[in-house]
Parts: sequence; C-alpha cells; structure tokens
Amino acid sequence: MSASSVEVRDLVIEYASGGYAVRPIDGLDLDAAPGELVVLLGPSGCGKTSLLSVLGGILRPTSGSVRVGGVAVESLRGAALAEYRKQTVGFVFQAFNLIPSLNARENVAMPLLMAGVKRSRALERADRLLDRVGLADRARHKPSKLSGGQQQRVAVARGLAADPAVLLADEPTANLDYIQAEGIISLLRDLRADGRSIVVSSHDDRLVPIADRVVHLVPEFREDEQPPHLEEFAAGSVVFEQGARGELVYVIRSGTVEIIRQLADGGVEQLATLGPDDYFGELGPLLGFPRSATARAVSDLQLMAYSVQDFREQVLGSARAASNGHTKPVPVVPS
Repeated sequence: MSASSVEVRDLVIEYASGGYAVRPIDGLDLDAAPGELVVLLGPSGCGKTSLLSVLGGILRPTSGSVRVGGVAVESLRGAALAEYRKQTVGFVFQAFNLIPSLNARENVAMPLLMAGVKRSRALERADRLLDRVGLADRARHKPSKLSGGQQQRVAVARGLAADPAVLLADEPTANLDYIQAEGIISLLRDLRADGRSIVVSSHDDRLVPIADRVVHLVPEFREDEQPPHLEEFAAGSVVFEQGARGELVYVIRSGTVEIIRQLADGGVEQLATLGPDDYFGELGPLLGFPRSATARAVSDLQLMAYSVQDFREQVLGSARAASNGHTKPVPVVPS
C-alpha cells in the first residue's frame, strides 16, 4: 500500500430518479489525508452512498474533480478504472454482502482470487486479516454462524484484502446493536495506524468522537440567527432552487408563487400555485433534505421568512388552533 490523499473539489452529483432530476451533492469540497478517518454525517437520502460511489470509481460525477493520490478518478476509463477499483480502494458495505456458501476465510480471499492471486497466497492474506480484526477463531465459519458484528468484521477484512490506500465504509454500524457497533468503531479507529485514508458514511453520532474530520452533508440550522423577517421578490425571480439547501420557511403576504419541479429530461412539472396566507418551503428544513422543487414568483411578492422553530411555533401552532375551530388548514406542498 502506498499512502494516498483524497481531494474533492466543487463536486456535483446528479441523477434521474422516478423521472425527476435529483442532486444530493452540490458543490462539495472534501479532504482526507493518509492516516486520517473522515466521517460523512447526515440522514438517509443526503448523498452519502453516492459520494462513496464516486470516490470508489463506481459512479461518475456530474461535475467537479476527485483526486486520489494525485490521480483524477473522474477521468479514468476502461482498464485504468478497473485497476483503480481493484488496487486503490476497498469497500465495506452496510449489508455486509458476504457470500453465504463461503466461510469467513474464503469471503476475505475472494477479491484476491478474482484478481488472479494464487489460492494459497490469497488464503494466507485472509488469515492475517481475520486475525487483525479479531476473528482468527471464526475463519471457517459461514456467515450464518456469525453475529452481525462478526460479519461486519469479515466485511472490513475483505475490504482490506488488496491493501488499498483508501477504505470506504458505508454505514458500517447501521445494522448493529451498541455492543457490536462499539467493536466496529474501535476497529476503524485502530486501522488509521496503517496510514490509509478511511472515509466512513454514517447517520450515527457515535462515530464522531473517533473522527479526525467530520463532514456534515446537511448543514446544521442556526435558528437563533434567523428571526422572522420580510423578504420581497420581483415577478419572475426565484425564491429558491430545486436541490439547494435552505433553513427558511415562507408564508405569502402578497403575490403569487408557483412551485415547479425539474424533470430528468430537462422539462418541468408544475406542482402548485400559491397565494396569500399559503406557506411553502417547509419540508426541506424540517426533514434536513435539499429543496425538492423550485419556487418562483409569478407576480411581485412579499414573504414572511421563518426559521424552523419559529415556523413550528408561530405558523403551525396557529394553524392547529384554527383547525380546532373548524377553519380550513393551510396547504402543504413539496419543497
């Protein structure tokens, strides 16, 4: 293994899903030095797995650059890309992905056997790695005879089989109880000593204390810095764009807003037209997701902008009280 740094600049990942254009990663910068453990933190759907797939050369980004050991990963093609996947990066999957008919030793050796390494050498390497992850006494057990934590340790050993410079782990503690998760966290911490870069995706805050760097893929809201305030937009201007991150929710005081969604084929779908007293833009901030649609002013527009907390208390609270009095509730639209 030769030490390699990871450098990501202005990365954009966009793909089609259900006919819509989805952009989970938009303008991301990321660094991981040799011997450093970087945790990608965020909820489901924020682009963690997509980002790991780009780092691993499985998914090609829409734009931006990915450098691993100085190699431009986004430019690799054919044999060079296959070699990068085999030699430079190792994967640890959330669902373990072990072959049920093979024992732990054979599962770890499999990537080497597929790369043409002699069986005796591949099995010797597997034995060393299983000892490294504390499973030497389980080498001949099949996955069905191993606990979830033990299966994940086998998956880590398999990810290290080719001695990669970069180890990518996708939600490695997601399916484990706290005792088994602690073991995996401790193992990942210890693996830094090898000098490889380790990038781990997770929604699990338990990984934060062992991280050398934490990348929040969903920015934390600063509600106390955003008191309710009036914003004005001219007709035809955009309040927010699909895929953008935002922490404000809007209530229309005057004017009209259209909510549109960008389609994968370049077209648009009109979802709603809203007027005075309607609110929009609440789902992204409330759920921690990017905006799922674009909001555009049809006419000159006056909006009251609220933080999530103020929106809950002042708008939703008032709407619930009005509903109890048999008043029609304010509509909710994708945002």
